[in-house]
Amino acid sequence: MKSTVIVPVLASMIVVGLVLKVPASGQQPAASDSVHVMLTPAEMKWGDAPSSLPPGAKAAVIEGDPAKAGPFTLRIQVPANYRIPPHWHPAVEHVTVLSGAFHVGMGDKIEETKAKTLTQGSFMAMPAKTNHFAFTKVATEIQLHGTGPWGITYVNPADDPRKK
Repeated sequence: MKSTVIVPVLASMIVVGLVLKVPASGQQPAASDSVHVMLTPAEMKWGDAPSSLPPGAKAAVIEGDPAKAGPFTLRIQVPANYRIPPHWHPAVEHVTVLSGAFHVGMGDKIEETKAKTLTQGSFMAMPAKTNHFAFTKVATEIQLHGTGPWGITYVNPADDPRKK
């Protein structure tokens, strides 16, 4: 595996040695012994997804800080025909499909015929450093949670949107 720089912000999905960022304005409080988080969809602060994801996605950090050690939860909205090239994460990634359909496959290249379609209500837990790819055919919203710091490393560094 290639070395990874753990990013200081959103849970992006990817690339070798670059930093992931989520706007502070989209940051929600972290749950703790003294603070709890209860948000309606209208209260979530959406903004452009981190630059580590291909353009067109929106994100809302709803708990914690993906750039720091500790639990975090975020939501990501992607348009139809969105593609995330093969990548891996430094820690376990948990994904729940809230709407639409998220197609996920394993490996070092996108092979749509080898992807599994995760529809609304589906769940996925991906072990750390597992090469995978994702794409959509319809607008889709996912919820991603894990333990930070969160990062994304693209299998092919040329696929990293931060390098374009």
